[in-house]
Amino acid sequence: MKISIKKALGVRLRARGMFSARPMPHASRLEFGFTMIEIAISLAIIGIALVAIIGVLPLGINVQRDNREETIINQDATVLIENIRNGARGADDLTNYVYAITNFQTRYNPEITTPITTPIGYNYSTTPFVITNGERIIGLLSTPEYMDLRFNPTNNLFNGGYSNYVVAYVRSISGPASEKPPQDNDIVTGGSFGYKLICENVPVAVDTNIFKLPSTNQLYIYNQQLTANLHELRLTFLWPLLPNGNVGPKRQTFRTMVAGQLVRDTLNTNLYFFQSQSFTNAP
Repeated sequence: MKISIKKALGVRLRARGMFSARPMPHASRLEFGFTMIEIAISLAIIGIALVAIIGVLPLGINVQRDNREETIINQDATVLIENIRNGARGADDLTNYVYAITNFQTRYNPEITTPITTPIGYNYSTTPFVITNGERIIGLLSTPEYMDLRFNPTNNLFNGGYSNYVVAYVRSISGPASEKPPQDNDIVTGGSFGYKLICENVPVAVDTNIFKLPSTNQLYIYNQQLTANLHELRLTFLWPLLPNGNVGPKRQTFRTMVAGQLVRDTLNTNLYFFQSQSFTNAP
């Protein structure tokens, strides 16, 4: 029997361990990858996802900004309400934040049908009565909404008197430390968060028909005492304060009741302070 040379050579190589019976992989087998269509579809999916993510980012930033501003307003309201309620006279740190106060004072006279409104402004330099300390700031913010013709607090304007509408312009008391004193960079302080504050100090609301009763009536006496010794303090915050003097759409009102006598300062007659532990007998 004849054996071919190739077969004989294979027998010898296997005998020496130099040749394996397992077939070698085919060297020319093709390697497959992604087509251009698949790459285009993948890029389209990624682009749609990125557009959705980018669209959500501004919404998240706005929500974070609104939460930060509301937190600042809540903290500032606590500071201002406590100072006004306690008749604080030493809160001089407020001069770093309250930079202007305006009282739109309207005079009501039973003989004149058209009330006369006069804006009275207070700031740090251009008015005869400058707000150089915390006592003057709190005294102005505590101005009663109703005063008689002698500028004493009253519960109504039946016999004429003055109505006060007090507005303050404030830079945030809370907030980033970089905006707080001794920061003297006008760019930083000018761009800090600010708000407009409306202060309303009104006597407790009662039925005004009761005041038509005789002065010896017990109900009349009770309501006179109530309106003289119990006040409702309302602080309305409007923000943000824009560079042109206008305010944004945000607003929030805080209300509290203050029990005690509201007295007029003997030295600065346009200042008023609560004495929470003192009560008066109404005339």
